[in-house]
Parts: sequence; C-alpha cells; structure tokens
Amino acid sequence: MAALSLASDLGMGQPLEFALSSCVLALRLGEALRLSEEALREIYYQALLRYIGCNAETHLVAAIVGDEIALRADFATIDNASITEVVSLMVRTIRQTNAGAGSFQVMQAVARGLLALPQMEAIIAGHCEVAQRLAERLDFSPNIVHALGQLYERWDGKGSPKGLKGEAIAPAVLVVTLAQDALVFHRLGGVEAAVAIARKRKGAAYAPQIVECFCQHAPSLCSGLDTDLTWETVLALEPGRQESLSEAQFDSACRAMADFADLKSTFTLGHSSGVAVLAAAAGRQGGLPAADVIALRRAAMLHDVGRTGVSTGIWDKPGPLSERDWERVRMHPYYTERILARPPALARLGALAGLHHERLDGSGYHRGLPAAMLSPAARILAAADVYHALTEPRPHRLAFSVEAAAEEIRREVRAGRLDSEAVNCVLAAAGHRVQAARRELVAGLSERELEVLRLLARGHSTRQIAEALVISPKTADHHIQHIYAKIGVSTRAGATLYALEHDLMAEP
Repeated sequence: MAALSLASDLGMGQPLEFALSSCVLALRLGEALRLSEEALREIYYQALLRYIGCNAETHLVAAIVGDEIALRADFATIDNASITEVVSLMVRTIRQTNAGAGSFQVMQAVARGLLALPQMEAIIAGHCEVAQRLAERLDFSPNIVHALGQLYERWDGKGSPKGLKGEAIAPAVLVVTLAQDALVFHRLGGVEAAVAIARKRKGAAYAPQIVECFCQHAPSLCSGLDTDLTWETVLALEPGRQESLSEAQFDSACRAMADFADLKSTFTLGHSSGVAVLAAAAGRQGGLPAADVIALRRAAMLHDVGRTGVSTGIWDKPGPLSERDWERVRMHPYYTERILARPPALARLGALAGLHHERLDGSGYHRGLPAAMLSPAARILAAADVYHALTEPRPHRLAFSVEAAAEEIRREVRAGRLDSEAVNCVLAAAGHRVQAARRELVAGLSERELEVLRLLARGHSTRQIAEALVISPKTADHHIQHIYAKIGVSTRAGATLYALEHDLMAEP
C-alpha cells in the first residue's frame, strides 16, 4: 500500500513520498487528539490510500485543462469552495499547457474549459467510487472503504461529492485532509505557513477542534517532516496488528494495481492484465521455470504503474508527440521501477517491469540496455507488451488485426530490436487465443449492454454511444442506467473499473 501511495503521489503532482510524510503527520495529529487505536488505523490507511482513485476520468480532466497533473499540483494551495480561485487555477493551467499556441487558440481552450466546469462534480464522484472499489478489492475494513468515499468533503458542507457537513464526515477524513494540506504549506513556508492556512480555513475546510490541536502542537507535529523519513519507519507506525499478504492476496493486489494503472487512459483499459496473461503463457511456452513464470506475470501486471506520472493529455494526444512529450513518456518505466523499488517483494518485480521498453539494439528506454543485459523474461515481457499494444486502439491509430500485429513484431525482430525466440513464444501463446470462446454473460449484462459498457468506459458520451450503435440517446441512457443497476455502481468511473475487474473490455 505504501508503494501504491507513491504512484498516487505522481498522479497528484506531489513529490514522491508525500503520502508517506502525510501519514506520519496525520498519525501524530490523531495521537494528539487522543483518538483510539482503531481510529488511528483508519487515519493511517486514509493517508496512504486517499488518492488511489486519481486515475479515474483523467481523460476528462485532461480534455478540460490539458495537463491534469499540473492542475492537481496546485489544487491544495487554493480554497476549493471558492469558484473564483478554482476558475483562476484552471485558466492558469490551460494557458501554461497551451503556451506555444496562438492567443486565439488559447482563448478557445479557456472557453472550452470553463464550459466543462460542471463536469468536475461527476469526476470527483468517480474518483471516490474507484478509490472505494479498489480498497474493497484489497480487503480493507468497511470504515476505511467508507471514508475513501468522502475525499473532498469539508467541515462547512461545501465539499464533494455528497456535501456532507461537520461530524457526518469520518474523523479519518477530517484529520488527513488537514494533515495533507498542512504538509503542502509546510513545504512552501515551514511551520508558520502550515499554521496560518489551518487558522484561515478553520470552520470551513477543517474541523475547528482539529485546527486548534494542530496549531497548539504544530512545531512537534511537523518535526522532521522536511528530512527524509525512512520507509521502514513509516511501515513500523502502522497502528494495531501489522498486516501481510498471502500469495493469493498478493496476486489480487497486483491486479488491483494493474487496473489502477490502466484507468489512466481509455485507450489502455485492460492492457496490463492482458499483457500479463500473454506473457505468462509465452513464458510457459518458452520453458521458463514455474517461479519465473509467476514473477513474469506479476511484473507484467505492474509494468505500466509508472504511467500515472505522465499526463493523460500526452497519452491521449491524437497527433505526433513533441520532443518534450517524448521525454516525459520515456520516464514512465523509471517511475514504475521507482514506485516498486522499496519493498523487497516488489523490488524484484520492479526490476523486471521497468525493462518493458528496452530493446536488443540498445535503442529502448529508460536505460538503453544492450541485449546482454536483458534476461529471457525481460525479452518476453517486451514482446508481449508490443504485441498486445498493437492489438489495442491508440489515439493516433486503430487497433491492428491479429495478423498485422504478428507481422509488425516479426518486423521488429528483423530490425534487431525484439528477440526472435521471445516473439515466437508470444505469437504461439497469442495463436491459442485468436478464436476466443463466447463470453459468458456477467451480472446479467446482455451483449448490447456489454457494447454500451465498453463505449462508456472509453469515454463516449450518451450521444456518442447512441450514434455508434445507431440507437436513440434515450435508449442509450436507458441501457446505461440498467448497466449501473445490474453491476451496483453509480458513476462512469465505477463502471469502468467494474469492466476491468471482469475482463469485459476485450471485443468478442
């Protein structure tokens, strides 16, 4: 969970280990408030997991402002109940994102962003629902899951998504909200800045009694936050029993992280789990030992978690990427390796996962390693990633057919970039999956409802779904409401995660 918090740090535009530091501050504040051990445990995980829904609907945020990470980096510094401050931040971000465009294009982008502002409420609701569903899959207690649905609630009732007020908000949410905002201002201006913002927002964003406690003990609460906190120190702070995962739970956690990563773009839904299935089958085809196949499958699940650190505005760009865009894209395998580097069980997987864009001729990234440095598992992972990506649509192209994808990776072999044996193993594994069996219906969803769900998950509006399926918007909306009722969600983001959880994104 601490590793997952590093990924959400990147997605929120915060320094790595921001959530870890906020966890320390929030626990200290909870102890100063004399909260129970169970309440402290809820605070601990609320601080680590608060933003695990951050990849939900990022395509919509990026469409509004251009760079959702840049927007989020500054969001904690404003009063989110002030429409003036929110609009000012949005306009500033849009202008920065479109810095190279002409003044008329910038004005158009600003106008589109302001017109789309009402969508933000639904986006926030989706963020919360995804956070809750992921926490349920990770077997957290009902109280922790419940609190993750209140991420942006405020003491004065002016928050989102439900406008809860006062003590209707979970204590863990109230403590962590203040702690994380205080940490942002502490890094900007020290203890004085943290105390000043707490007092300024007292009775508005923050509970008065929590503000008073924080201000009274601020020097000791903030002590050491500006120095490196060791990973082991934060893990040792877990209140109550210290949890560990069984092998099955560890696999479930890897799958949850895979779905977290794939939510970053509507074009990558199901990519990580698809690569994992293909790579594992190719590993068995190539005679890898059973333990290596398990490690390969898990590494493939986790290989794109670093995508979170790159704006969806880049991932979803329909035209050519600029050199600046490419520099950011080349960083995502590094981010994957960095996120997974600390816990030993994940570090071994991260070392493999971070190699998925390396090539035999040294032309890959982020390290540019030569063939001699790439293990058979790394070569299979790279080939599986390329093949699976080719069979998926991307902003700049349609999906390749199975035959065209096979020819393309054979061309990569001839060019000296992919390993021939690894490619043969991947193609053999993929050949067994070409004629897929007809999918059993899930949750009673009809084939037409599955079509609607896939389009909904890929970001289509109700009108666009209607046009694609040649039905009326009213009928499309009727299908959407039936889908929500059948699978037990209330937002597009929740439906998207459900589709990932049940492997429903692949076209039959």
